[in-house]
Amino acid sequence: MTQLQAARKGIITDAMQCVARDEHVEVQAVLEAIASGRAVIPLNPSHKGVRAVGVGRLFSTKVNANLGRSPTRSGKGDELEKLAVSLKAGADFVMDLSVGADVRAIRQGMLEASPVPLGTVPVYETLSRVEGDVPVMDPDLLLRVIREQAEQGVDFMTLHAGLLHAHVDLAMGRIMGIVSRGGAIMAEWMKNNNAENPLYTRWDEVMDILVEHDVTVSLGDGLRPGCLADASDAAQFGELDVLGELVHRCRERGVQVMVEGPGHVPFNQIQMNMERQQEVCDGAPFYVLGPVVTDIAPGYDHITSCIGATAATMYGASLLCYVTPAEHLGLPDAEEVHQGMIAYRIAAHAGDVARGFPGARDRDDAMSRARVNFDWEGQFKEAIDPERARARWLKTRACSDTTHTDDHCSMCGKAFCAMRTTKRIRST
Repeated sequence: MTQLQAARKGIITDAMQCVARDEHVEVQAVLEAIASGRAVIPLNPSHKGVRAVGVGRLFSTKVNANLGRSPTRSGKGDELEKLAVSLKAGADFVMDLSVGADVRAIRQGMLEASPVPLGTVPVYETLSRVEGDVPVMDPDLLLRVIREQAEQGVDFMTLHAGLLHAHVDLAMGRIMGIVSRGGAIMAEWMKNNNAENPLYTRWDEVMDILVEHDVTVSLGDGLRPGCLADASDAAQFGELDVLGELVHRCRERGVQVMVEGPGHVPFNQIQMNMERQQEVCDGAPFYVLGPVVTDIAPGYDHITSCIGATAATMYGASLLCYVTPAEHLGLPDAEEVHQGMIAYRIAAHAGDVARGFPGARDRDDAMSRARVNFDWEGQFKEAIDPERARARWLKTRACSDTTHTDDHCSMCGKAFCAMRTTKRIRST
């Protein structure tokens, strides 16, 4: 029985109770959110040692870290190191996007090491198992890979089932065309075979596998815009309409489902995109990459995208997929994984504060009290990245020409410190 099937029968599962405790909400509210499909708990029973994490607007905004080797960079050990870095930085979910050789072994290592839900994109492994300089996707093999990954313990899968044959030509008029790896694979297969997307035509078979293992489907946005000029076009929204249809089909079968969202979107279009998805997909949890709000900042796209991610959280997103400084440039290293995670935890938190999520501002208020009292340890305790905050504070103390006391910082010094002035005013 899936979490969705249990909720619809009024059965409160251990996972629902865990989410309720973590989110400080009534367990009945969790059950109702799951039953309606407006929240999910990706939790494959075969993934041992994983904790339940809720995704939906009832809960705090979650952050996912994309990991995985490329054909030319990284391997099992490197990705396990990056997994540890992302978990330490507060990742709620991780995805193994490995391509190339030995991806099953890499994924097994990550499943064993990850206490948070792990996702995949099965078409990547499918193509990795096909020979040739230009490998051709095999639909039968794709379904076998989906089953094998479900049996292995994968908690959620990105499946590009909403990109149809009719959408491909719409995307060819764009500047960037199709930037999703999975979307491009499916589009090429459809054009070469003059046939419909096999994931769409065989969706009932896919759901048979997912419902058996309670794998949450993450409906992939194969036509997400890859630059500002391509945002909010007919291709993107044509696919979104099909995703709305697939959401209802998943819910009817008892399969938990969330929907993936756009990549590059001008800031003024973010609210419309979030609200349109919520309407078309009947409130299904929205999982967004950014959005990236400008195309001209390679090396800083963790910043350009978390600007968009904050707005996305405000207007409808429930899960944010981090972007690292390596985006558009190469495979991220461990330090870039850390920077991406911290940037997105900031975005998720800022969005939760903006939408008035209960208790979201508590840490901000605690930080403010610590600051006004020059309680440095209290500040480090509340910081999203306490190690960096402490290291930067110690750097100034180490460089000071005079004995440094803790009742001011080096920005203003003791004589010009506004906090010290405020205390004098209050004491008069």
